[in-house]
Amino acid sequence: MRSNQMIHFLLFFSILGAVLDVSLGDDPSEPYWLLRIKAQLNDPSGVLNNWSPEAHICGWYGVTCSDDRSKVVGLNLTNSGLSGPISPEYGFLTSLEMLDLSSNSLTGSIPPELSKLQSLKLLLLYSNSLSGEIPVELGLLKKLQVLRIGDNLLSGKIPPDIGNLSELRVLGLAYCQFNGSIPLEIGNLKNLISLDLQKSHLSGQIPQEISSCEALENFAASNNMLEGDITSWVGSLRKLQVLNLANNSLTGPIPTEIGGLSNLRYLNLLGNKLTGEIPRELIGLVQLEMLDLSENNLSGSISLSSTQLKNLEVLFLSDNMLTGGLPNNFCSSSSSLKQLILARNELSGRFPMEIINCSSLQQLDLSDNNFEGSLPSALDRLQKLTDLLLNNNSFAGMTGSIPRELTDCLSLTEIDFFGNHFSGSIPATIGKLKNLVMLHLRQNEFSGPVPPSLGYCTKLQLLALADNKLTGTIPPTFQFLSELSTITLYNNSLEGPLPESFSRLKSLRKINFSHNRFEGTIIALCGLNLLTALDLTNNSFSGPVPSTLGMSTNLTRIRLAYNHLTGSIPSQLGQLTELRFLDLSFNNLDGNLGNCSELLKLSLHSNNLSGVIPPEIGNLIALNVLDLQRNNLSGTIPSTIQQCKKLFELRLSENFLTGPIPSELGRLTELQVILDLSKNSFSGEIPSALGNMVKLERLNLSSNQLQGEVPPSLGKLTSLHMLNLSNNHLQGRLPPTFSGFPLSSFLGNKQLCGPPLALCSSQAMEKSLSKGEVAGIVAAIVFTSALICLAMLYIMLRIWCNWRRVLISSSEGNGAELKREEMWIHGNEKRRNNGNYWKMNSWLAPSHEKHPSSTCIFEPKMDAESPDRTSI
Repeated sequence: MRSNQMIHFLLFFSILGAVLDVSLGDDPSEPYWLLRIKAQLNDPSGVLNNWSPEAHICGWYGVTCSDDRSKVVGLNLTNSGLSGPISPEYGFLTSLEMLDLSSNSLTGSIPPELSKLQSLKLLLLYSNSLSGEIPVELGLLKKLQVLRIGDNLLSGKIPPDIGNLSELRVLGLAYCQFNGSIPLEIGNLKNLISLDLQKSHLSGQIPQEISSCEALENFAASNNMLEGDITSWVGSLRKLQVLNLANNSLTGPIPTEIGGLSNLRYLNLLGNKLTGEIPRELIGLVQLEMLDLSENNLSGSISLSSTQLKNLEVLFLSDNMLTGGLPNNFCSSSSSLKQLILARNELSGRFPMEIINCSSLQQLDLSDNNFEGSLPSALDRLQKLTDLLLNNNSFAGMTGSIPRELTDCLSLTEIDFFGNHFSGSIPATIGKLKNLVMLHLRQNEFSGPVPPSLGYCTKLQLLALADNKLTGTIPPTFQFLSELSTITLYNNSLEGPLPESFSRLKSLRKINFSHNRFEGTIIALCGLNLLTALDLTNNSFSGPVPSTLGMSTNLTRIRLAYNHLTGSIPSQLGQLTELRFLDLSFNNLDGNLGNCSELLKLSLHSNNLSGVIPPEIGNLIALNVLDLQRNNLSGTIPSTIQQCKKLFELRLSENFLTGPIPSELGRLTELQVILDLSKNSFSGEIPSALGNMVKLERLNLSSNQLQGEVPPSLGKLTSLHMLNLSNNHLQGRLPPTFSGFPLSSFLGNKQLCGPPLALCSSQAMEKSLSKGEVAGIVAAIVFTSALICLAMLYIMLRIWCNWRRVLISSSEGNGAELKREEMWIHGNEKRRNNGNYWKMNSWLAPSHEKHPSSTCIFEPKMDAESPDRTSI
């Protein structure tokens, strides 16, 4: 029994070994680790479904085995829809020479265990969502030839250890979030052919050591923050075919050494701060196909020539300060130039005839320069020309018209002559340009009718004829412009009704016919599902606003002001949930205001609207401008208006609004341009809460029935430069800060005072004081009066005392007078002659001698000349 069990046991393991040998190959550990890796991945597409013991590992999806099928040497899972981490267990697949996990949704960090793959030659992890820093251990992969880990969320500095990868040929670290500079150790990579560091947040200077990478053919470091000069190091890279340093902050001149890179095919220095002239040495780049030096500070003349750069197909020199014209030998019939972009420079002169020889030219952009004169009739030699952009120059010439020969350039798809001085009529043969997609002739001096043949340019998507002197009607052939998306005809003298066929142009998105003389109804422009903007301002359209306009559910702007529209505003406009600007002002519309949509601007100025302002106005929480002035609106301002917190302009003047001004207006703290409530019938006091609108620049409350005092809080409106409170019933003192406004701002308020009006009376001043201030003033007056009374009483008491003393002295001296006189005469004569005697005249006993009277109560006097005279 036991021997039978042993036989079965041995048989089971023999069969299992055979199965494992067939399915797993010679190294049973590799399937084990791959299955563990699979367990950590999310595989929504099921690409790893055949990773199972039932199938041989060399048949598993993405697996490449050695020639003898004994080892896994490659794993390619690119673009397989996988997510999850990169497992550290990849490090156990020690025979791997190629690992490609690119273009998936892998997350987490790059495991340092990948450094165990010492046979690895290709490591491709680009286009995932990997994060963290590059592990320094990758510098141990001595056999690595290709390392592409860009287009991830990697951060930190590029480790100098990458310089140890002596066999590396391709290094791709683009589109990451690194910081720091390009490591000097890059110069150790003698076999490097391609270095891609684009858009990786790198800063600092480009290291000179990169000149040691003499095998380098592709160097791209665009869209970083690199700075400093491009120095002579670039001349050492003799094998360089692609040099892309665009959109950095590189300064200084373009090094002349670049002219020695005879293999260079692509040179892009766009968007830096390079200065100086374009080096003549660049004509030595005989293999060059694309040259972009635009958006720098280059000056001087253009010295390049496509006769010498025979392979040059693209030349971008726009957005510099280049002057002059083009060299005489700029082009030949054998040149390959397809794109010539010279826009936004300071080039001048007539149209460069040298361009006519560029028979292969497809795109020509001379816009925003100082070119003048007429266009040559020889333009028809540019039969491959697709884009002709001449906007913002001074082209005009003797005749000023567009040469008819231009319409023979049948490949043209875009014509932009905006902002020149072309005149005359639009060529009648314009309809020959069957491929035309854009025709931009705005802001010229074209006159005459719109040519009917224009309707045969059936691929036309943008037609801009605005700001000219065109007359006549819109041709009926416009019904064939089925792809037309934008049409602008404003500021002309076009007239007549709109063709009914406009309703068939279902691709229309933007229509601007404003400031013309069109008439009739606007029904032809309604029901266009893709329409986003409609501007018919300042014409003579009449009839109602069609309810079918509400079918254009993508409308964001409607401007129908200054017409003769009548009837009610259709309620269907409330269905336009994308509508942001609605201007129906200066028409003859009537009815109620009704509910509104999510608007930024609502202008119904100068119509015949009646009824109340609906409380639903508060639902317009994004509203910036509300203009309802000069209508027949009545009732009060709804308090819900406080919900329109983004309002910066509110005009409700010239209506029949009543009641108090709601204090809730004070919550509109973003109100800036104006608050105009004039010429209504508002009553009550001005709410002090209006002082919260500190950004307000203009306030008009004139011609109402407002009462009470001007609240001091309005004095806080320091941004106010226009104020009108005239023609109300206001009273009291004006805030001192209003003294700078003109007198007219306050006229018609008889009881208002204070600068600039007349000074307030004492009564008005008292009224303007608080009870505490009045009590304080009264107490001060009483205290001062008491002090004055006490002082007067003291003075009178002193006078009375002095007077009593004199009176007593006089009465005591009458009985002894004779005796004293006798003594003086006979007994003391010597003293009389030598002495000085006081004479006292009393106002009670005047002297019998004649002498001037004194007003003083006491008057002392010295008498030495008349010793015989005495006082009584």
